[in-house]
Amino acid sequence: MSDVIRLLQGKVLLAPLAGISNLPFRLTARLFGCDLCYSEMISANGLIRESVKTIEYLKTTPADRPLGIQLFGADPAVMSEAAKVVAQHHPDLIDINMGCPVRKVVKTGSGAMLLKDPVLAGRIITAVVRAARIPVTVKIRAGWSASSVNACEMARIAEDSGAAGIIVHGRTADQGFAGHADWDIIARVKNAVQIPVVGNGDIWRPEDALSMRRETGCDAVMVGRGALGNPWLFRGIRHLFLGISGNVSPSLTERHEIIKKHWAMEAEIYGPRIATRTFRKHLLWYTKGLSGSGRFRETVGKMADSNAMREELDRYFQSLAGAQTEIMT
Repeated sequence: MSDVIRLLQGKVLLAPLAGISNLPFRLTARLFGCDLCYSEMISANGLIRESVKTIEYLKTTPADRPLGIQLFGADPAVMSEAAKVVAQHHPDLIDINMGCPVRKVVKTGSGAMLLKDPVLAGRIITAVVRAARIPVTVKIRAGWSASSVNACEMARIAEDSGAAGIIVHGRTADQGFAGHADWDIIARVKNAVQIPVVGNGDIWRPEDALSMRRETGCDAVMVGRGALGNPWLFRGIRHLFLGISGNVSPSLTERHEIIKKHWAMEAEIYGPRIATRTFRKHLLWYTKGLSGSGRFRETVGKMADSNAMREELDRYFQSLAGAQTEIMT
C-alpha cells in the first residue's frame, strides 16, 4: 500500500486514452510534469492470443516511468493470464478498465458493462491481483446511468478484492463524455474506502485540478481530454499543487518546438508513414484556438505528404510570430 500511496498521493496522472495514450504522447506529457501515465486500454484476449498489434501497446522505454498498463476484459481467467503477460514487462501498476462506455467494448461485457455486474467485477479484480503480484487499480464511472449510480459499491468491492487504488470518473456510462462530471461522486467514494482514490473528469485548466482535490479530498487527479494538444496543463497543475505562481502558458516558439518533437518521436517509434496518419489529429489539437488555426487545420487535413505538412506547420507558426511582432511594435 505504501508504494501505491507514494505513486499517487498529490500526483497528476495521465488517463488511458484509446488511440491516443501511446508512448510518444506519454513521453510528451512527462516533459511537463505528469507524474504517472497509463497506457491505452489493452485487450486481455488480444494479449493472450499474442496479437502483434496488441503487444505493440506494451511498448515503453526507461523514461516512461512510472507506468500503469490498463487491461479490459470480462473473463476472470483470461484477465488473469493477461495480467501475467503484462507483469513480465514490469510496469508499476496494472489497471482494470471498468468504465469505458464505447459500444464495441461494452458489447463484449467489458468496460462499463461490469458496473452492471459487481459480483463478476469482484471476481475479475481478485483474479488479476493474484496473478499480477504488483499493485492493481480499477477505473470506474459513477455508475451505468443516473438511476443506477453504484460507484461506492464498486469501490468497496474493489478494495475487498485486493485493489490498491480506485480511479473514479464522475460521469455515468450512458453519459459518455456529455454533460458534466459529478465530483460529489468522487468525494463519496473517497469517504467509502481506505485505499487511495483518484479523481477524473472535467479537468480542463490547472485550477480545475486544485478545485477537485479541495472539493473531493481525492488523493490524486487524472487528466484525460484536457491534455489533448495541451501538455502544458500538467505543468500548470504541478505549479498550483506546489504553490508556485506565474504564467505557465507556452510561447509560440515552445508550442512549435514541442509539436515538432512529439511528431519526431511518433515517426521514430512507429515509422514516418504511420506517423503522418496518426499525428494529424495532434496537429489539430495543438493549434486549436490559435489565430487562423481553422484555415491551417483545413489545409493540413487535406494533405497526405509529411514533408508538405511540416512545411505548412512551419509557415503557419512563422505567420503567427510575424503577427505577434507587428502587435508588439
